[in-house]
Amino acid sequence: MWSPEPVHLTTSDGVSLAAHYYAGVSDGPSYLLGHGFTGNALQARVSAISTRLNERGASVLALDFRGHGASGGVSTIGVAEIADVAAGVLWLRNRRPGAPVITLGFSMGASIVVRHAGLGGSADAVVAVSGPGRWYERGTEPMRRVHLGVETRLGRLALRLVFKTRVGGGWDLLPASPVEVASAVAAPMLVVHGDADPYFGLEHARMLAGATPVTELWIEAGMGHAESATTAELVDRIDDWARTAVQRSGSMRP
Repeated sequence: MWSPEPVHLTTSDGVSLAAHYYAGVSDGPSYLLGHGFTGNALQARVSAISTRLNERGASVLALDFRGHGASGGVSTIGVAEIADVAAGVLWLRNRRPGAPVITLGFSMGASIVVRHAGLGGSADAVVAVSGPGRWYERGTEPMRRVHLGVETRLGRLALRLVFKTRVGGGWDLLPASPVEVASAVAAPMLVVHGDADPYFGLEHARMLAGATPVTELWIEAGMGHAESATTAELVDRIDDWARTAVQRSGSMRP
């Protein structure tokens, strides 16, 4: 495994992004890894996933989404961030021509990679872990706290001071939700969700998986939420699935 290389990207709408690149073996796939809300690429739980994939031979570009970590801009909670994913996918395609690119997102990152793929993105496979299917989930206590943070001035101040996450205002127009665009995802897609997720119930995963016939659903017994609940064994299974999926679709190098 190589130490990650700092990478700087500029999105199509002019936002400066920080990322970290883990170079893999020449015939391995490329992953674009997207963290959850208030996360970043250098968080221990995020870097552990990048490292595990890299140890298996994959190349990984782990993003700091806008408004997070060392990236510029403000978070739009999964809307404008599809431009962040697009910039990362383009960088990987230029860095490793011919290698398949798999987008792997967690929680907010899961909603972003689904929306990216459903709105014309070019990933060869998509993996959404612990993501929402619809917006405005307030049925769980953790999500009520998230909404309090995002939707109030005091909450946004707390997010900036405590979590170093800069959030813009609310949505002027309600953007298409992940489930609304999932039917347009052409690439193989895997939805992974824990049955002990305290943020999003299983109905979110089921609605995403039911939106398109190319989607596979894994319900993980006892799993909590996103990166903190993702074990090395689960990362291995996700990588096995992704490699098989891109081979079947003809995107993997021989």
